[in-house]
Amino acid sequence: MAKFFLGVLIGIVVAVLGSIIVLFAIGRIFANKQPTVADTSVLVLDLQGEVPEAAPVEIPFPIGRAQASPTVRDLWTSLHEAAKDQRIKAVILEPRSIGAGWAKLEEIRQEIVEFKKSAKPVYAYLQAPGSREYYLASVADKVYLSPDDILDVKGFLLEEMYLKNSLDKLGVQVDVDHIGKYKDAGDMFTKSNMTPETREVLNQVLDQIYNNFCSTIGQSRHLTADQVKALIDVGPFMGSQAKSNGLIDELAYEDQAYNDLKKRTGDKDLNKIGIKTYFRAVPGRGDRIAVLVGEGEIVRGDPQEGFGDTGNISSGGFARVIRQVRNDSSIKGVIVRVNSPGGDSVASDEILHELKLLSAAKPLAISMSDYAASGGYFISMTGDPIVSYPNTLTGSIGVLYIRPNLHGLFDKLGIQEDQISRGKLSNLDDTTQPLSDAGRQKLHESIEATYKSFVGKVAAARKKSYDQIDSLGQGHVWMGAQAKTNGLIDQLGGLDEAVAIVRKKAGLSISGATNLVLYPSRRTLFELLSNATPETLEESAAERKIRALLPGLPSQQLLKGGMLRILPYSLNVR
Repeated sequence: MAKFFLGVLIGIVVAVLGSIIVLFAIGRIFANKQPTVADTSVLVLDLQGEVPEAAPVEIPFPIGRAQASPTVRDLWTSLHEAAKDQRIKAVILEPRSIGAGWAKLEEIRQEIVEFKKSAKPVYAYLQAPGSREYYLASVADKVYLSPDDILDVKGFLLEEMYLKNSLDKLGVQVDVDHIGKYKDAGDMFTKSNMTPETREVLNQVLDQIYNNFCSTIGQSRHLTADQVKALIDVGPFMGSQAKSNGLIDELAYEDQAYNDLKKRTGDKDLNKIGIKTYFRAVPGRGDRIAVLVGEGEIVRGDPQEGFGDTGNISSGGFARVIRQVRNDSSIKGVIVRVNSPGGDSVASDEILHELKLLSAAKPLAISMSDYAASGGYFISMTGDPIVSYPNTLTGSIGVLYIRPNLHGLFDKLGIQEDQISRGKLSNLDDTTQPLSDAGRQKLHESIEATYKSFVGKVAAARKKSYDQIDSLGQGHVWMGAQAKTNGLIDQLGGLDEAVAIVRKKAGLSISGATNLVLYPSRRTLFELLSNATPETLEESAAERKIRALLPGLPSQQLLKGGMLRILPYSLNVR
């Protein structure tokens, strides 16, 4: 009987594995089949959720393809190609529940502005739109809203979470030391509300996004910024209110919007083609310029050691990709696309070292996305031109150290530890005891040295004095518009501006075609799963549980402690 059941079990395992192999094979066939574009097509930008910089994992099944999000590079390439493609008659925007930051939204919106120079119409159809969706849609020639829908535009809100009172009840103390009066990432553990410095910076952030939103919407809807601000104060808007106030053009259903578009183009039939499908249909052409994406928190190590590091910039893995770009003779230049709040200080320094070697080998420019702060700003200090959006969060030149102390919690639980040690500071990393005065001094010396190194490298890259950068540092977070004014970046703009800089540095024709090649390349689901281990999966699950308990935690690096170049805030301006 036992042999019978064993045979059945083996048979089931073989059948399942066989099915998986067959499905992967079928998936590869679909993945390699290039789609076609009909002669009268409308390009549909059906954007939902996050808009990543790095290529998401490739799922080789048709059902998975619809779920994959286009990258910023994919959108850039598709809109540039569509402007010249005679088969594409128009673009229709259908944004819904977008999770992209305000800098990425600036990039997408600007590319649509460039597309409109082709004289092809751009329409927008909105469903349950908020401020992000409306910000994108406002660039369209005509904006449609379902008759019974609501335009949920009502201003912007920033919230910060503080855990001190809860930790006090648990008996948990967190030792925080930092250089820079604005470097306040540890405040969530040690304070009950915002400091004056935090409130100052966050007000500057909110002012930039709010004023940019109002002026941008105003230009598109033929309103002044002050008129938009007055309207925001009486939002949200029922459909009829949105139309009467000039925020939308028509109350209509989706099919009616498409019928109007057919009349505009003069085509009886318009074939919809999604942005992801269209990107696969257009071949890459032109001079190969790498878009080297550094997205996520900066950590030490190698992503191939585990499953959970795929959303981070690991020093080992990213260094390998940098070398791959450096050694590829077909690459004419490089855009380093930074979207990072920072992280581990040593890993940041290792990455900057590799990027400087790349800069010496290839024409290079830095393009900042939503975040390029603290360690994300540090790795941008190659000395090459830096381009950011007005709404990019950058700067935050500062260092902090975070060390939990669980002594009070252990007392409450009746847990007793007995120790034997050698060396005055042998217990420096012991989280069951408070820091000694000698230990606190030693850690402060370390972060002070790290801060001086940070400021010195920024000063050298930006060709400013130490004192000039120190006055702009102190952990202060700057928006891109402010960073341009104070000399922390060189130019406001996005991928178009970065491409122009690299082409000029490489001696390429400014009007020539550009093929943006994304690094790291897209990973398959099989590659991802093959690198996973039970231990790393468990660790990832444990971190997810902690983050579920502390949803306001701005960084997983804060769970690990240590010396950090990390943005103080996890900003969601809504």
